Amino acid sequence: MNEPLFMGIDGGGSTLRIAVVKADLRPLCSITGKSANPNLIGHDAAQTAIRQGIAEALKQARLQPQNIAACAIGIAGASNLHSENWLVQTVKPALPGSLFLPSSDLEIALVGSLAQRHGILLLAGTGSAVYGIAQSGKGLQIGGWGYLLGDEGSGYWIGLQLLRRITAQFDEGAPSQKDPLARVCLETLGLTEARELIAWLYRAEEAPAARIASLAELVLMAADGSYLAEMRGKWAMDITELAAEHLVRQVELMRSRLQCPQAPIAFAGGLLDNDNALSQRVARSLRLTERPIAKYSPVIGAALFAKMEWSAAKAK
Repeated sequence: MNEPLFMGIDGGGSTLRIAVVKADLRPLCSITGKSANPNLIGHDAAQTAIRQGIAEALKQARLQPQNIAACAIGIAGASNLHSENWLVQTVKPALPGSLFLPSSDLEIALVGSLAQRHGILLLAGTGSAVYGIAQSGKGLQIGGWGYLLGDEGSGYWIGLQLLRRITAQFDEGAPSQKDPLARVCLETLGLTEARELIAWLYRAEEAPAARIASLAELVLMAADGSYLAEMRGKWAMDITELAAEHLVRQVELMRSRLQCPQAPIAFAGGLLDNDNALSQRVARSLRLTERPIAKYSPVIGAALFAKMEWSAAKAK
C-alpha cells in the first residue's frame, strides 16, 4: 500500500480509542477498548492494553506495522510532559518503522477540535484544565492538577459543592427533604439521610472523584430548570456561575501567558460538550457567538497531528 496511513491513539479516563486513517482522514478502522490510563490500571496493564489495541487495529485494517507512516498518542495520566519515555517504550516496539509523536490527551483534543495545532482548549469533565498552543508551536498547560489540588469548575468541583451544601444543612438542623435539590441528590444515590454520605463517599475500592462528578448534572439541571421546576434555585445558578468564572479565568490566564489574545477557543469534556447552563455561561463570558463544536474527535485529532508532523518532516 503506497498511500501514507496514519494512526491516532486516544486514551481517555475510561476508554481507549485507536483509529487508522487515510491522508484525507477517512478512517480505515476504529476500535474502542477499556481504560489505558496508567494511573488507574497501572503502567504494565496500560502498556499491554495499548499494544493489544494497536495489534487489533492493524488486524481489522488488514495492515502491517510498516504500513503506518506516523502515529500520535495522547493518554490521560501519561502526558509527554512527564511520561514521554514510557509512551515511546509502549508504542515503538509495535510500530518500529513509523514516525512516532508522543503527545497528551489535551493536545490531541485541541488538534481534533480546531483541525490545527494552534489555539486554546478548555476542558471541563470530571476534572478541568486548559491547554494552549501559540503560533510559534509553544505548548502550555494550566490546571489539570487533579481533584486533590485543583480542578476548579469541573464536574467534581460542582458535585462537591452540592455535597457540602447537604452536609451544612444537616449540621444546621435543616431536613434535607425540604431542599428539593438535596432530596433528589440523596434519592439518586439511594440514601435516606445525609449521614449516609460518609459510607457512600469513602468506599475503599474506588476513587471518589468520578462519583462526585456525576452529581454535577443535578446542579446544572437545577440551574436551568430542566429537571424539576421546584429544583430551580439561586444556589444552583450561583454555583454554576462560579464554576464558569473559574474556567474563564484559566482561559484568560492562558491567553496572557501565550500572548495570544485572539487565539481560537475549543471546548472539551462532558460538561462543555453539551448545551447546558455552564457551557452557555462560559461561552458568553468568553464573548463567543456560540458554543464551540469540535471538528474531529480526539482520536482523529491524534491521527491528524501525526499526519501534520509527518508532512512537515517530508517537506524538509
